[in-house]
Amino acid sequence: MRKAIISALISILLLLLLIYLLKERSPFGGKNTSFAAKPKKEITAIQFSNDRDKLYLEKKGDEWVVNKKFETRKSSILFILKILKEMEIKSPVTPEMFNKEIVENGVTPVKVKVSERGKVIRSFLVYKTASNTYGNIMKLREGSKPFIVYVPGNDVEIGSAFTLNELFWQPYTVFNLLPSVIYSVVLENMADTGSSFKIENDNHRFRLYGQSEELTGWDTSQLVRYISYFTHVPFESWAFDLSVGEKENITKQQPLYKITVTGRGGVRSALVLWERSLDVDGAKKSDTDRLWAKKDDNEEIFIIRYTDIDPLLKKRSYFFPG
Repeated sequence: MRKAIISALISILLLLLLIYLLKERSPFGGKNTSFAAKPKKEITAIQFSNDRDKLYLEKKGDEWVVNKKFETRKSSILFILKILKEMEIKSPVTPEMFNKEIVENGVTPVKVKVSERGKVIRSFLVYKTASNTYGNIMKLREGSKPFIVYVPGNDVEIGSAFTLNELFWQPYTVFNLLPSVIYSVVLENMADTGSSFKIENDNHRFRLYGQSEELTGWDTSQLVRYISYFTHVPFESWAFDLSVGEKENITKQQPLYKITVTGRGGVRSALVLWERSLDVDGAKKSDTDRLWAKKDDNEEIFIIRYTDIDPLLKKRSYFFPG
């Protein structure tokens, strides 16, 4: 009987050892096999935090909101959800590399918590770095091994998605104004001041001005069409990577255009546009597709495509027949 018991115990121990070995067959060890979140149904909340700030993304019905205040940009949510559900370990990071790229540079991690219906299903740390094309080194916990993490089949920099900047998550919209709420529009063409104009809308009674004088003979349908273009004007992206010096070099230039919109109640919103240059074979050349831009209610500079802003960049002659 005693031999049978010992034999059974040995069999159990061997089985447990086999289970452990199978669990640890991952090349990075069983406790480091996955950073991805695996919800039962869907991810419903994401929290980013560091030593100073927090940012909270939460699903409300069919929409996502940021910090319980703003509706999020749909493409930003789709991007982070894809990362969270599909990311995998690309390669381990040596202690020497982690010390050189992270510790010596004083990089503080973004702490990430992913939840489903109030329950945290995955948490990890993201150390943003330029040392790899994916823009990150990650750890599951403070004392665990560091890894470069990526989304298979995508060479995108996923580190940039783990940001606490509210602006990144909000819709990339310059103007979103119905004609009925617009009282006036002023377009200043700095290169051709004779093309500048002002439109006043007083209960659908329009007036068109040049430099100071009121103009006559313009086409009402053209003016109404122009006002309608302010319903949705998007921009391409924020220029968060610009240094303070680069921002100053842009804003001290002579602008190409300035568009000032006044809404009901006297609320003003001004957009300033500058020429954008590109480095081509060591030489500066004008970007014919995009402009630098800034609104007066925010210090950040963004990039806008000519195709998106062109409907607003009309000359005064646009409003006259022929």
